[in-house]
Amino acid sequence: MLWACILLPQLALDGALRRHPDPDAPLALVTGPAQRRVLRAVTAAAKAAGLRAGQSLGAAQALCSRFAAVEYDPAEVERWHDFLAAWAYRYSSLVSRTMPSTLVLEVGASFKLFGPWPRLEAQLRAELAELGFRHRIVLAPNPYAARVLANAHDGLAVTDPAPMQHALGHLPVERSGLAPEVATSLRRMGLRKLRQVFALPRAALTRRVGVEALKHLDRLRGELSTPLQYYQPPDSFQSRIELNFDVESSQALLFPLRRLTGDLAAFLAGRDGGVQRFTLVLEHERCADTEVTIGLLAPERDPSMLFELARGRLEQARVPAPVRGVQLIAHELPAFVPAGRDLFDARPQQAVPWEQLRERLRARLGDDAVHGLAVRADHRPERAWQTASESRHPVQPPPLPRPGWLLPKPVPLRDHRLRVLTGPERIETGWWDLEVRRDYYLVETSLGQRAWAFRPAGDRADAAGGFMLHGWFA
Repeated sequence: MLWACILLPQLALDGALRRHPDPDAPLALVTGPAQRRVLRAVTAAAKAAGLRAGQSLGAAQALCSRFAAVEYDPAEVERWHDFLAAWAYRYSSLVSRTMPSTLVLEVGASFKLFGPWPRLEAQLRAELAELGFRHRIVLAPNPYAARVLANAHDGLAVTDPAPMQHALGHLPVERSGLAPEVATSLRRMGLRKLRQVFALPRAALTRRVGVEALKHLDRLRGELSTPLQYYQPPDSFQSRIELNFDVESSQALLFPLRRLTGDLAAFLAGRDGGVQRFTLVLEHERCADTEVTIGLLAPERDPSMLFELARGRLEQARVPAPVRGVQLIAHELPAFVPAGRDLFDARPQQAVPWEQLRERLRARLGDDAVHGLAVRADHRPERAWQTASESRHPVQPPPLPRPGWLLPKPVPLRDHRLRVLTGPERIETGWWDLEVRRDYYLVETSLGQRAWAFRPAGDRADAAGGFMLHGWFA
């Protein structure tokens, strides 16, 4: 087995940056009691302005008057950890998030699907960069060794136990994952590298570092089997972005909306599913929340499509008050089956598939504005068609030809050179609500057009009075 360790050194800060509209502006995470507020982490722009982690909030405000202060929330960090575990589940069914700010996944079985490790590593890095999370990645035969090696390396890949032991031996004791007091004690003894610690007799090592530290060293070398707890993706998705100011325009909600739909798409890709219905909850301060429901005819998970559909519904929603927060909730997550595509796609480059066009039209025009057609069990032309959503039982179309273009009302067909091709076909029914007694003919006009026309039942085709035009054939 081969284990990839993804270390997320700035998980809390990256999570806050993803929800900030200007990632280049100075931002700091703030923690501590009200009497002693300190900066826990700062961005590169904040560092350039003189801010440092551990600095008091008052001193930071004296140095830089314009920086965003975001409250550090451990629960929010756990939510981001869960989100990235759901994303990683796409690449392996064995994903563990038990180590803080770390994902460990078994990838040896994934090479057949995603290609060799360099290709899979590049894909992992590209998607993490797109999601906005800084990271370090290490590959090793042991998950605990991979985690410790990530403290000092990025991009290291060892696939055999012997090179792994060699790489572990070169680690400083401070980066070996041992408790700080144990690492300090070993350095005072003159033991600076792990290979020096590994060379000590076991009994003497136990007396010097203790039983727990010895177990940790055994896990690194694979001599102590410690099973991991594996992540299982939930059956629903829920995410929330709190806004720093009142928003009254739907255009100002596009940034959080894009983030939320992008996170939903990443979650769906991880569990290999789609979404058929989700809800946007717009939070207000002094009135009830506004719910905007987005329903799809088929499961989807493309981030751009989800964003466009949500945007179209949001622009039509009536918002009674300024928005202070946005939630995205999705409970209907059915299996996703990609649409079939031809090997040589004949569509123009800018054209979109019919499924996406249909959903965009429904989002813009409403659910009832776009529908299909189906046959109804009625001989009268005016009643022979219905919308596809109304059809409950399949009905066979009539055996005789019917025009593709049926006029709303019959009109006189004024042409002195009509030629009757077929007919008559008598339709006589509807005595209970709209009685029809007609003889229909397929005729050709002097211009070569084929029409569907009728006369009163019993009249000859050459009788005076002419035909009534009811439809055109293509």
